[in-house]
Amino acid sequence: MNILKINKLKIWDQSSGKVIIPDSSFDVKQGSCLAIVGESGSGKSVTCRAIMRLNKPGIRHTGDILFKGENLAQVSEKEMRKKRGKQLCMIMQNGMRAFDPSCVVGVHLRETLAEHFGWGREETTENMKLAMHSVMLKNPIDVMNSYPHQLSGGMLQRVMIALALVLEPDVVIADEPTTALDTVSQYEVLEQFIALRERLGNTMIFISHDLAIVRKIADEVLVMKDGSIIEQGTTEAIFADAKQEYTRYLVSTKLSLHEHFQRIMGA
Repeated sequence: MNILKINKLKIWDQSSGKVIIPDSSFDVKQGSCLAIVGESGSGKSVTCRAIMRLNKPGIRHTGDILFKGENLAQVSEKEMRKKRGKQLCMIMQNGMRAFDPSCVVGVHLRETLAEHFGWGREETTENMKLAMHSVMLKNPIDVMNSYPHQLSGGMLQRVMIALALVLEPDVVIADEPTTALDTVSQYEVLEQFIALRERLGNTMIFISHDLAIVRKIADEVLVMKDGSIIEQGTTEAIFADAKQEYTRYLVSTKLSLHEHFQRIMGA
């Protein structure tokens, strides 16, 4: 069963008329992890922000985005706000951008959970404490009382993963979540994403240009180049028998990184 179906998605910049995504169609299976890969500027992030309806106002799109059969392109912004977080959760590349820099992290968590569950401070704190412990964040109260700039990128990613554990969304979209992290933090955060899938049994879209990480987490891979999908298949098939030269190039250039990643993991 497909939980998401993207049909004839076209994305363009209204001011310049530049087409970013000419015509994309793909499905995301219930309970699977789909990795969207490609070099910078290939259209990975703008595609997933279109699913969430979070692209900048000047970026327009047409086409169907079916979530459990409902066309998200046609729901009101009020309804879309209800779906974001609880049903469709996006974890940003840069943790700093996900939080208001003028408030401690706990304010964002309380506002989000009050919106979806109607919880007060005490209930939010207790649930977030449990979730933060499960993603190996020590001293959760101190974390919640910290401003975003006082926490490392890896810690902010873990806070977002902990929030997803509490929200239990149907789909988690992770947009290059390990790019800004050092190698050890990359490994630790990736392990938490794997644990998140195991805990919730949810669907995940994992955006990355790092095929070493993709190989570790994804069931299927979709390859993008210059805004178009050029190849898709199971992770095993993409790594063992890619059909497109560009895909083979991505796999070969990331092979040394994959071997390095395996050494770090002690594989």
